[in-house]
Amino acid sequence: MEAGLRSRDMSMPEEINRLCTDVLCDYLFTTDHFANENLSAEGIPPEKIFFVGNVMIDTLLKHRELARGLGLCERWELKPRGFATLTLHRPSNVDDPAILRGILHALVEIGKKIPIIFPIHPRTKKMVEQFGLVEHFSTTERPQGLWITEPLGYLELLHLNLNARMIITDSGGLQEEATVLGVPCITLRNNTERPITCEVGTNFIVGNNRDKILRHAFRILDGDMPHGKVPEKWDGKAAERIVEVLGGTA
Repeated sequence: MEAGLRSRDMSMPEEINRLCTDVLCDYLFTTDHFANENLSAEGIPPEKIFFVGNVMIDTLLKHRELARGLGLCERWELKPRGFATLTLHRPSNVDDPAILRGILHALVEIGKKIPIIFPIHPRTKKMVEQFGLVEHFSTTERPQGLWITEPLGYLELLHLNLNARMIITDSGGLQEEATVLGVPCITLRNNTERPITCEVGTNFIVGNNRDKILRHAFRILDGDMPHGKVPEKWDGKAAERIVEVLGGTA
């Protein structure tokens, strides 16, 4: 599943794993046309490739209403579309003090206009403390500025993202979730294995460049955004299509 995803970044262990796995498999289930094109270009026989959609979106759509009813926004006094969510964990962003400091400076500027809820990854927390960057975070009990929380579960983060004005992330999966939720996504990476999210207009790749981060964030806050759409077959039925293929009924 998720065959054919390619970032072209061989410094990512995931990229090496993707290449190795796709060569070994007899059934390659893809999420979009980019993945199909990648596999074809690598010489994978077409009879092994099946465009089925995105199983991660199956999970999101199944749990969306359960997540919506958690009440986390009410408890934290967050207004719908009145805050941003942030995830940040990749070594390329958090292991270099100059890069991490630059990202945090940009986030602090955004946080002057809208609260940013940051469920901090243990790796990132360690680096923030090691580099002496704790002063960038809000220490109040109410969300304001760049507001740090403990790591959240899947449903809790989905609840926040459902209600967020924007998502700022270096994750792969959140780019896809943001696309389906219709929430603009600023991706703190120089590449993505999910270019379909950029093609449909909801995801913006900005790297760790402070000016690019600020430009796109303020553009979102000003409402100057293209109208995105959901990619083909991201409809919650990808797993059903996989079962049909494996059962010989597709």
